[in-house]
Amino acid sequence: MTDEPITTENLLNAKPPESEIITNLRDVKHKIMVMSGKGGVGKSTVAANLAASLAERGLEIGLLDCDIHGPTIPKLFGVENEKPNVDDNGLLPVPVSPHLKIMSIGFFLDDNDSPVIWRGPAKMGAIKQFIEEVSWGKLDYLIIDLPPGTGDEPLSVAQLIPDCDGAIVVTTPQDVALVSVRKSINFVKTVKIPVIGMVENMSGIVCPHCNETIDVFGSGGVSKAASDFGVRILGTLPIEPAVASGGDSGKVFAGKGGTSQWHTEFEKIVDAVVEIDE
Repeated sequence: MTDEPITTENLLNAKPPESEIITNLRDVKHKIMVMSGKGGVGKSTVAANLAASLAERGLEIGLLDCDIHGPTIPKLFGVENEKPNVDDNGLLPVPVSPHLKIMSIGFFLDDNDSPVIWRGPAKMGAIKQFIEEVSWGKLDYLIIDLPPGTGDEPLSVAQLIPDCDGAIVVTTPQDVALVSVRKSINFVKTVKIPVIGMVENMSGIVCPHCNETIDVFGSGGVSKAASDFGVRILGTLPIEPAVASGGDSGKVFAGKGGTSQWHTEFEKIVDAVVEIDE
């Protein structure tokens, strides 16, 4: 039993052993976290489409769903009924395309409606296993989809992967979302992970009749937050009904050939991630 007080500094310095994790991820060139200050801003949709778009460019991609209580990545790819295999190297992620494979707690639930009623240590153990024991193989990028907020799961990933290339912070234009996203940016800076940039999701809707943009949730707040923190905006994604219907049917929306404003903006986000390798 220690008499040290529980402080943010002590928690950040209490890093777990790294040797096995470093060994397991030795063939992963880049690790990127996708996070948000609150739920419902489309973070997992951005992570899924980012992974799919990078894979479509011929890069080898892994997507790790660290949202223990609300795993949605398997649903977004239409593989929620799949089960991971095991070989001599460990647990194998589920392949969803020739260049993309994913891992999620969702693959281990009895059914899709089963809740995960776990306390912090159990969640941390699962995330550690996903990073340490999943046989990711050679990857250009490991995209890590974090649950909302700045609690156990983001802190664990930040501690377990000390050489993370950076974080992408997803938000919507509402003030209530921006209050939380500012905390997320400060969290990332506190754990000394670079902020790659912000994604403004649901940034208005393009009228199908007049082609004008309607700012359903307001505007200007994301630009101000980016300016205040010295962070760039990677893309401004309008509300696109086909994105939601694609996710519901297990088909991510991003990819080559799209001509919508959403596609144009999303390609900017993908280009910004690829720049890390240049």
